Amino acid sequence: MFITFEGIEGSGKSTQLRLVAEKFPSAVATKEPGGTPVSDRIRAILLDGTSVIDPIAELLLFAASRRQHVVEVIRPTIERGGIVLCDRFTDATLAYQGFGRLLDLDKLRALNDWATDALRPDLTLIYDLPEEVGLHRARSRNATAAEDEGRFEAEDLRFHRRVREGYLALAEAEPKRFAVVDADGTIEEVFARTMETLTRRLPRLAA
Repeated sequence: MFITFEGIEGSGKSTQLRLVAEKFPSAVATKEPGGTPVSDRIRAILLDGTSVIDPIAELLLFAASRRQHVVEVIRPTIERGGIVLCDRFTDATLAYQGFGRLLDLDKLRALNDWATDALRPDLTLIYDLPEEVGLHRARSRNATAAEDEGRFEAEDLRFHRRVREGYLALAEAEPKRFAVVDADGTIEEVFARTMETLTRRLPRLAA
């Protein structure tokens, strides 16, 4: 089973993934970009706030990281009947590089399919809240923590608005795979919504 967690910067998706992983300790919790030694090295380049990266070069770095991640971690876990909980996957490319950077969505979908052998999550949770709220959270977090991973937080509000609108458009176009979770509230409130959604959409997970 393959479940992905998506959302704008500061949406709280990573915290929610961690809490879900605590409920299902046998699950493999992972993230993108990252998840393997090679992918983690690419992540350091992509999220470095001092890096100036061409949008297409950025896209190809994400694809390279993802390919390694799928081959080493995601697909082997799925094939042995395990559960993968992944912080971002191919939909992040569509939202950030497609809607955010305004790159061609059809080309992005083709690249995603090539990098992953057309792997699709069983369920994608999108944590939604106003982009200005998420950006404030993310920038406040980075002011006291990982300042070296702030390249996307440095983008302007219009970029983050396009990303949010992109995520919602993806969810509307494919409602059987996506579930939008209201991310405005306390961690406990959002976690309750997350578990309700997982139980409703994937009853075999709770069995």
